[in-house]
Parts: sequence; C-alpha cells; structure tokens
Amino acid sequence: MNTITSGPILIATGNPGKLEELRTLLGTIGIPVISLDDISAVPAFPEEGESYEENAVGKAVHYSRHTDHLTLADDSGLEVDCLGGIPGVRSARFAGEEAGSAEKCRKILSLLAGVPAARRGAGFRCVLALARKGELIRVFRGTCRGRIATQPSGEKGFGFDPVFFYPLAGKTFAELAPDEKHRFSHRGRALRSLLTYLKKEWGQEN
Repeated sequence: MNTITSGPILIATGNPGKLEELRTLLGTIGIPVISLDDISAVPAFPEEGESYEENAVGKAVHYSRHTDHLTLADDSGLEVDCLGGIPGVRSARFAGEEAGSAEKCRKILSLLAGVPAARRGAGFRCVLALARKGELIRVFRGTCRGRIATQPSGEKGFGFDPVFFYPLAGKTFAELAPDEKHRFSHRGRALRSLLTYLKKEWGQEN
C-alpha cells in the first residue's frame, strides 16, 4: 500500500511550543514527527506575509523543497478586538524579535490597562499548511474565542497563553492541562481537521 505518508512529517517551525503540540497531536494516530534540526541546514523562510495563510503556505512549500518528507507549517496569532485585531499576523514579533512569553504578555496587558472585561474580547487564529516537494497539498484552519485576562495566570503553554482566558473552561490557556488546551484551542481545531484528512488519505491506496 502506498499512502500519503509512510514516514515522519517534518514540522517546519522554530517554536518549541508549537513543535511539541504538533508532535503530541500527530502522535495520537501514530505519525512520527521530525523537526528542522533533523534535516540538513536550510535557509530560513522570511515570514513577511500579510496573512497567516501566506506565511504558513510559504513556510511549508519552502521547507518541503529540501526534504522528501511531508511538511507541515503553522502560522497563528492573537487578535484583540478593541485593538483592531492586533497583534494578529505580527504576534510572534509583537514585543520584539527576541521577546519571550512574559514580554509579549506584559505588552498586551499594558495596551489594555483600564479596559473593562466586556471590551477585552479576543481570539486566536491558526492556519496549517501541508506540502510535499515544493507543492502545496492542503490548508487547514482553526479559531478560538476568549478574552484577555487582567494579569497572567498559569505556568503551562507558551506565547500569550497566560493572558488568554477561555470562559468555557474558566481558566487561561496556561492553566489548562495539555489535553484540555488541545480540545479547545485554535491549533487543536486545525489539527483535528488535518488528522481527519490524514486518516482518510493514509488508509487509501493511490
């Protein structure tokens, strides 16, 4: 049987938090994962697109040209309603190129200082792109709505998770166990669409 993937999937990200989430979820159907550290050095893809899809597709196609493996790339971001949707596609560099989670959270909280809970609505958005040998295969999307907390809470997750409060769980993403976060999150939802696709294609003969 010749299937869509008979080996590991390359996760084209330099973000260790994203890599671990994707590794865990793909592992639920037995798909092994490799990272950019596991392949020959490849020039970095410049994430200069104006949309999540442009960046995700660009990364997936770029890195897939340098490996025989199926390649998956993610672009995602936080969109705060009262800030007109920022940081959005600039989320990774919102507080500076080298800024960590704490710096990002502090900056978003400073921008929302004094804003009441009713106006702190926000959402996460994720786009996953799957490619092979320089050709895009498919794009998958996921969103999640919540609000920005008034202070960070929780030690899990990464990025803006400590300040993203998810009302249905009554916790920030950084307070949720990984399996809980995967169930609710934007990336978890996009990945479930990807997993459905892979399960279908994996079990079919070409």
